[in-house]
Amino acid sequence: MEIPVSEPRTATVVPEPVPTAAGRTDVAVPVSVEVPDPRRWRILAVIAVTQLMLVLDGSIMNIALPSAAADLRIASNDLQWAVTAYTLAFGGLLLLGGRVADYLGRKRAMLVGLVGFAVASALGGAATNAGMLFGARALQGVFGALLAPAALALVTVTFTEPRERAKAFGVFGAISGGGAAIGLIAGGALTEYLDWRWCLFVNLPIALVTAFVGVRVLRESRAHGDTRFDIPGALLSTVGLVALVYGFTEAARQVVGEDGTPSTVGWGDPTVVALLVGAVLALTAFVLLERKVRNPLLPLRIVLDRNRGGSYGVFLLTGAGLMSMFLFMTLYFQYVMGYEPLRAGFAFLPFSVVLIMFAGVVARLLPQVGPKPLMLVGLTLAVTGLLLLTRTQPDSSYWTTVFPALVVLSLGMSMVFIPVSSTALVGVGGHDAGVASAMLNTSQQVGASLGIALLNTLALSATTSKLGDLVAGGADPTSPGTQAAANVAGYHTAFVVGAGIFAVALLVAATVIVARRDDLPVEGAAVAA
Repeated sequence: MEIPVSEPRTATVVPEPVPTAAGRTDVAVPVSVEVPDPRRWRILAVIAVTQLMLVLDGSIMNIALPSAAADLRIASNDLQWAVTAYTLAFGGLLLLGGRVADYLGRKRAMLVGLVGFAVASALGGAATNAGMLFGARALQGVFGALLAPAALALVTVTFTEPRERAKAFGVFGAISGGGAAIGLIAGGALTEYLDWRWCLFVNLPIALVTAFVGVRVLRESRAHGDTRFDIPGALLSTVGLVALVYGFTEAARQVVGEDGTPSTVGWGDPTVVALLVGAVLALTAFVLLERKVRNPLLPLRIVLDRNRGGSYGVFLLTGAGLMSMFLFMTLYFQYVMGYEPLRAGFAFLPFSVVLIMFAGVVARLLPQVGPKPLMLVGLTLAVTGLLLLTRTQPDSSYWTTVFPALVVLSLGMSMVFIPVSSTALVGVGGHDAGVASAMLNTSQQVGASLGIALLNTLALSATTSKLGDLVAGGADPTSPGTQAAANVAGYHTAFVVGAGIFAVALLVAATVIVARRDDLPVEGAAVAA
């Protein structure tokens, strides 16, 4: 069925005649202004639910993996594919998904993505073996790569008034930042009280109901002009991104030596080196190709603009740095503090609650002070929050040690996610809204994968070194106290490196991004739908 494309709603306003000093009356020139879509807040609700589902799915399965492994008899060295299959498909296809949304229509892309995501989730929940689960997770990633850029692009083309757009980005940013922690809680609750399969089945009603409402609420928008697909560019970008994400993931994969000592595969592994070299070659060829083709998959003007390129850089670094908190605090809560999965999920709740609550404040500040001051303060708080986590010890109190750090970090992240989501789309016309949104998601996805690989490698090395020092000092290597002390040393290394990554993001925001508050309501991005 063909979905009609509706043009932006406009009205003609005729100003009052203006008398001049010479006694003449200037002729009033009719001015065409855009009328805000009366359904825009309902549209935002649909987009918000979609984004929440996507963010939740990035973390909701993590806690369910041990139960899934026991049920489906998945070998421990294969279990990572329940996560890797999703991230590879999602990260590798985001750029193509953004272009598909631009050319075929963002509403159409979102509806197809929602239905496809529901079907994939149902297949995963009904999985009878490891292959079926991994395939379903990959299929989720495929449709997620269509949904994510379409959702952010619809925010861009729906909200045209600066303050309202800031509020919309505030909602989007709060969900993007806090959804992962909510996913840990949901995953723990569903696994503990129902079954691990419900971590996938829960998407079914959410996606289908959202699609049903979306058919009636969403306004179609698509790129005009040349809409031919850049097939060679799509192949090169997909191969390059998949190889890059897989290389990072493989480098971080843990193995156990003959002496029982855990380690990571590492960056020097031949498979990792081959994947990363292949990724560099494919992505280099992609960039060279995009310079020459008439209708590129990713027009280089999108990433070469200072504000947009800087925003993508900040998001990549933020995605990497934030993994130090989510990954290693999850381990700290369960392996050091002894929390059950559900309690570990609730331990992250202050991060989500504070971020969501403060997002409204940031949304009001954004049109008044501009994006850059907020980013600088936010990234400074993020560095501080991670450094505060280095105070954790095996016997630390949650409320006096962990809680303050999570609050500071969440305040900082709310002042990063929302402004960066806005500046990443400054000056982007409706023809490129989907692929520009996809580039933002790609930056975060690649950053998260890099962060996990880099931080996991460094943390495990620090843990092994600390354990050796403790044993040399006479400690029992099998003692829970000795192992906890060694693990915490590794986590501290990850927090310090994560803080360093945030500091680099702070430097990028300070030196590259130049957008001011007057630059945010960009007409091209707002109305060219």
